[in-house]
Amino acid sequence: MLEKILLGISLVINFKILIMILVGTILGITFGALPGFTASMGVAVLIPLTFGMKPVVGLALLGAVYCGAIYGGSITAILIATPGTPAAAATVLDGYEMTKQGKSGEALIEATTASFWGGIISALALLFIGPALANAALKFGPPEYFMLAVFGLTIIITLTTKSILKGIISGIFGLLIGSIGMDPLLGYPRFIFGETNLLTGISLVPALIGLYSMTQVFMLIIEGNTQIVEVDVSKVKTVKPTWKDLIRYPVTYIRSGLIGTFVGALPAAGASIAAFIGYNEGKRFSRTPEKYGTGHREAIASAEAANNGVTGGSLITMLTLGIPGNSTTAILLGGIMIQGLRPGNELFTTNAHISYPFIISLFLANFAMLIIGLYGAKYFANIAKTPVNILATIIITLGVMGSYAINNSMFDVGIMLAFGLFGYLLKTNNFEASPIVLGMILGPIAESGLTQSRVLARGGSLIGYFLGRPICLVLGILTLVSLLTPLIRDSVYIKHVLNKNERSNKI
Repeated sequence: MLEKILLGISLVINFKILIMILVGTILGITFGALPGFTASMGVAVLIPLTFGMKPVVGLALLGAVYCGAIYGGSITAILIATPGTPAAAATVLDGYEMTKQGKSGEALIEATTASFWGGIISALALLFIGPALANAALKFGPPEYFMLAVFGLTIIITLTTKSILKGIISGIFGLLIGSIGMDPLLGYPRFIFGETNLLTGISLVPALIGLYSMTQVFMLIIEGNTQIVEVDVSKVKTVKPTWKDLIRYPVTYIRSGLIGTFVGALPAAGASIAAFIGYNEGKRFSRTPEKYGTGHREAIASAEAANNGVTGGSLITMLTLGIPGNSTTAILLGGIMIQGLRPGNELFTTNAHISYPFIISLFLANFAMLIIGLYGAKYFANIAKTPVNILATIIITLGVMGSYAINNSMFDVGIMLAFGLFGYLLKTNNFEASPIVLGMILGPIAESGLTQSRVLARGGSLIGYFLGRPICLVLGILTLVSLLTPLIRDSVYIKHVLNKNERSNKI
């Protein structure tokens, strides 16, 4: 372990990689500070740029974008009560209150510091827990990978949308898209409708760029706004950071960082959920819980350490088991697979020269984020004033170039635009893209695992074959729990509302 960590450090201390980490962090903060532009979108737009890079360099860039974007959402959340990303929703509660009290500088410093500690804690967890979990993955065969893919799909579908039905529909559609191309067992073309470009299936990256980047561009264009939001950074009072600011709430940083790491490791739980859990737990353990919601600095620390803790946590299951923790890591998974890498034990053994430098780069990205955030957070808020026509032009250009560069094919550009329009229709009808993306990625894994399991069962009962494998049994139970949890949650909520209405009627 120590040798691999030292190897990772030696490979990362490279001028080109350090520059990429710095650039990725700045770009990530930029995307995060733009309301409506998420970490997923930032990673999706930049994946094509990594094709010509070495895996370590490309992954370091994408990892830095991920870390920076989750933090960047807090800037506009604090200054204008508009979260740049959903992960910063909890930060608004006290961040904007501090801004109204003339303490925006202090709020920005706290958001930066807490984000740094949350990211460092989660990166430590990834460094030491990831390899151990990867070793456990050696016991996984085709049946286990099938059940794992099914488990991942059920969690994504049930937790990423408000409507279970819409989540299921999106997930099924993603599975259908993932089945386009050649049958893995029979070699027979499916759903290509005479188009030879579809024999290899739908290219993942153009689809991702379309669903996440083009969709948002179409939203901006159709809404007809000249700029995203109004923000006046001249009213932000500059506060010089001190050493005390870095360790003002150590217990809160550790608690929320661990919460974020744990929540991030749960597929589809997400940074926004982690932030609210961290906020609530911070309030529960606080000596002054009554100050939460009134512009309390510790409340910002509770939320920001938790949502940035998700970055490393979500990568644990993605790098070891191939199950993305959220939509951003789903896109990162696509980037890893495009580089010819496969999540699992090999990533930490045979390809240790790639995985460990990537993990070490996350530490450096968080340090870069700390320095940039402490001295330049207020200036990133100006990004929100960028005219929509300029922003849209830049994103469309990057999207077209990236999509074309994959196979030097205009067909992929068409795929990107088609998925962009489709993503716009999804968004206007309150559907989410995440279940579709996970269906596209996990569907082929599930299909391959199932077909291989049928061969291994040798004509016997497939159900009996699965039940005879302990890991499959455990994953099957977890799948049932994940399916039943939303139903139980909704029934409890409905019962609560009915009881509340009944009490109101009696009064």
